[in-house]
Amino acid sequence: MDSKIKQLKTIIDQTDNLVFFGGAGVSTESGIPDFRSTDGLYNMKYKYPPETIVSHTFFVRRTEEFYEFYKDKMMALDAKPNKAHYKLAEWEKEGKCRAVVTQNIDGLHQMAGSKNVYELHGSIHRNYCTKCRKFFDAQYVKNSRGVPVCDACGGLIKPDVVLYEEGLDNTVVSRAIRAISEADVLIIGGTSLAVYPAAGMIDYFRGKHLILINRSSTPRDAQADLVINDSIGEVFGQL
Repeated sequence: MDSKIKQLKTIIDQTDNLVFFGGAGVSTESGIPDFRSTDGLYNMKYKYPPETIVSHTFFVRRTEEFYEFYKDKMMALDAKPNKAHYKLAEWEKEGKCRAVVTQNIDGLHQMAGSKNVYELHGSIHRNYCTKCRKFFDAQYVKNSRGVPVCDACGGLIKPDVVLYEEGLDNTVVSRAIRAISEADVLIIGGTSLAVYPAAGMIDYFRGKHLILINRSSTPRDAQADLVINDSIGEVFGQL
């Protein structure tokens, strides 16, 4: 076992107050594309840039084109949890992991068994009619032809995901900040820490060990007690 993995294992073995903060890299190993890597959505060719398509303005003005992209590229309903998701769920059951804070919208943490998950950017699994607020699951949206509409009132259905130009949910943010501020160990995995305000949340950490696990370096590496440049699934799979 690599010395850094041993160090990580020792830290985790000795804590019962761990919080995990994860980004797109946690889900790429489940086959879900991220935005910024060489294979990511930003480097694919579309009529409009992906950040334009998943904006509030685009959703309102070009709803059909929004849903074409959203259903095709962001609703990965066949994806399955990987080693990282399962390990975090296992730690929660053992009383080690107090919370998972995620920037992902795929619901894979819950599928793996994690209960205390703060989804900063919402979830593809929650969708609401903009008129009557009726709830719809992901399958209803994915299987709808063109723009999904409410089967009760005919209103437009909107995914409960945070689009560009929209603010984060204040309740989710405050709970995530509280979990991070009260943690002894904060593990940050699969994120370049480039997306704000989410990335700024780690400034609330006051605990003993800050651990960064990411394939590439991040702007916060110098602050960490331990940096492992590898995939999160590979690292957690060795624990």
